[in-house]
Amino acid sequence: MGIAESTLDELPSDAEEQLRSGEEQLELSGRRLRRLPSAVCALSRLQKLYVSGTGLRELPEEIEELRELRILALDFNKLERLPDGLCRLPRLTRLYLGGNRLLALPADFAQLQSLRCLWIEGNFLRRFPRPLLRLVALQSLQMGDNRLRALPAELPRMTGLRGLWLYGNRFEEFPPALLRMGRLHILDLDRNRLGGFPDLHPLRALRVFSYDHNPVTGPPRVADTVFLVGEGAVERMAERDEPTPRPPLRRPARVFEDEEEEDLLIGGSGPRVLVPPRDSLHALEAPPGLGT
Repeated sequence: MGIAESTLDELPSDAEEQLRSGEEQLELSGRRLRRLPSAVCALSRLQKLYVSGTGLRELPEEIEELRELRILALDFNKLERLPDGLCRLPRLTRLYLGGNRLLALPADFAQLQSLRCLWIEGNFLRRFPRPLLRLVALQSLQMGDNRLRALPAELPRMTGLRGLWLYGNRFEEFPPALLRMGRLHILDLDRNRLGGFPDLHPLRALRVFSYDHNPVTGPPRVADTVFLVGEGAVERMAERDEPTPRPPLRRPARVFEDEEEEDLLIGGSGPRVLVPPRDSLHALEAPPGLGT
């Protein structure tokens, strides 16, 4: 086996230099790794681990030894399942799983009670993972480009949710549970099969609603403070008495440091850009993986 597809258990040669920075951060993105080197799981003080776009096929149960881990990026790999050990990371706040081959989440996923931001777009989810319903503190949930057709009636249990991305799924009707998500700030339903909308005024905190590329004939009824993206949105907002609100950034820089709610939703300071722009509102907060 060549070095380019190494599965050695040793840390990469530049790991010590990275760890000496004092940030307890390890960047392995872009390397060819079929599995995570076991030596990584011995770094008990590690807080940030980036393993994006490596071809990773599995994770060891020993990943649970990373008890101080706050940020874990596993996007754009070939993961088909997650080990139960990943569910036992008590301090994890951000988890990026987009662009893998996941069909479901482990039943113990609900143990991740510190999780604030979950990106699981571009997988093979046919049903909303029920363990997520117990993550009441989750603020940002990215589930675009999956195969969802419905949402559970219990969705409003997720009282902390502020940003929900459901673009590129298979919804034919507006999910009724969303009307009881009164604290939601951002909702993206681009590229579904929706033929119409109910009155969305019950979503009192809504700031951005995107419904582009659906077979609808016009915009939904929303409060005047909501920025709309979709068929007829420009005309509807032009009819308002107050100035049209400024649209949010579509692809802000990748951000790791600030844990504030606004940063979780639409980015913030301290950018680290690793992904190219994509023309869609569903990138209000860019995932930390390698774009395609």
